[in-house]
Parts: sequence; C-alpha cells; structure tokens
Amino acid sequence: MVAAERAPWQNTRVLSTLLFIFLAGASAGALSMRLFHAKLHPSAAATREPGRDTVLQHFKAELDLTGPQTDKIGRVLEDYRQYYQSLQDQLDDLRATGKSRIMQILNEQQRAKFEKMMAELAPQLATPSFTPAPPPAK
Repeated sequence: MVAAERAPWQNTRVLSTLLFIFLAGASAGALSMRLFHAKLHPSAAATREPGRDTVLQHFKAELDLTGPQTDKIGRVLEDYRQYYQSLQDQLDDLRATGKSRIMQILNEQQRAKFEKMMAELAPQLATPSFTPAPPPAK
C-alpha cells in the first residue's frame, strides 16, 4: 500500500501525536488528581475543599517556600490547569470527530445501537483508569 493511500490512523505522525496527547493528558490528570483529590471526593475531604491558595499555602509551609517561589509555583499550577483543560478540549474534539465519522458509516438501526452502546460506556470513559497512590502517612 502506498503511503498516500494509508488511512489517517495508520500514519506514524498521527499516531505519535495522539500518543503524546494521551500521555500528556494522563500526566496532567495524575498531577491534578494528586493535588485536588479532595475536590473530586468531597466526602473524603475535610470540612472545606482546598483551593489554589490552600494548596499553595500547604506547599509553602511544607516546603518552606519563599514568597517568589510560592508565586512561581502558583503560576506553574495555573499553567498546568490551563494546559490540561486545553488537552481535555482537544480530546473532546477528537472523540466527537471519531464518533461523527463512525455515525456516517452506520445505518439508522446501527446508529441507534451505537448511541446506546456509547451511553453505557460513558461512565467508564469519564473515569480515569489511573488512580495515584495516596500520599504517605506522617
């Protein structure tokens, strides 16, 4: 098969890009899970959810950070939050494009079954497959 006739998913550049996006998203998700676990599981949290300032103050106290270090870490956390959101938006677009392309191939009966299958899979697709280990006890 000539390279020009390959399906897009067989292109190594496309696969490499998708792998990079997946790994970057997984890394950002793992970081977010570790930093903001209490927001995702309020029953396990204390009486109040930790916000950006709470996390920064915890870092400042535990790591004995200076004011400039705290500011820089705050900017890094915000950058990663924005980066993660951008990746999430890209993944959402990618999923929508894939779903749209699949729907174009299917007939009406198959589309209805496919929609039902996707609805059943939605909770599994929304749940991260990687759950970071809890922090060590002090």
